[in-house]
Amino acid sequence: MQIPIEFLFDFASPNAYLSYHVLKEVAERHDATLSLTPVLLGGLFKLTNNQAPMQAFADVKGKLDYDLLETQRFIAAHRLNRFRFNPAFPMNTISLMRGFIAARQMGVEQRYVDANLEAMWEQERNMGDLSVAQAVWSGAGLDAEALLQAIQTQSVKDGLLRNTEQAAARGAFGVPTFFVGAEMFFGKERIIQIEQMLQSES
Repeated sequence: MQIPIEFLFDFASPNAYLSYHVLKEVAERHDATLSLTPVLLGGLFKLTNNQAPMQAFADVKGKLDYDLLETQRFIAAHRLNRFRFNPAFPMNTISLMRGFIAARQMGVEQRYVDANLEAMWEQERNMGDLSVAQAVWSGAGLDAEALLQAIQTQSVKDGLLRNTEQAAARGAFGVPTFFVGAEMFFGKERIIQIEQMLQSES
């Protein structure tokens, strides 16, 4: 029986990009299934009274510099050489995340996820600009007009809100958060713990 890994996900987080590529390989190595649950990171912050690290640790001497060093080590260790830090960061990704809900309903989730991750964290596109996002979607062979219409529907808006509220209720406070069964893990540095757990259960 395959062990399910759930990833609470928002395109807004560079660590979500980095975690996604590494976690996919971990799931493949251990015959686990990886599923993404779209949430809105900004909404999750509000629900849990959390802040982005750039705000939370702005006055802590050395903390953000060390976080950058740790990220560079992670990138090097996993050979994620296509990653580029987007100069438009931080971005409002509410349209992208609603689009994720819609893309799943339309049966094009994987293509949608890959196109947005590549554009945002490899090509440095400003995906907070909906016109840029539409061009990316069209370029990936997605029906950009259908996605644009879908993200304006109440059912899609409610779906993202519901996911975000449920994530907070389960104890999540940021992205990337992972669940393996009832066990919660936060941050890309915890992927090694997930792999150790999968190894112990195989």
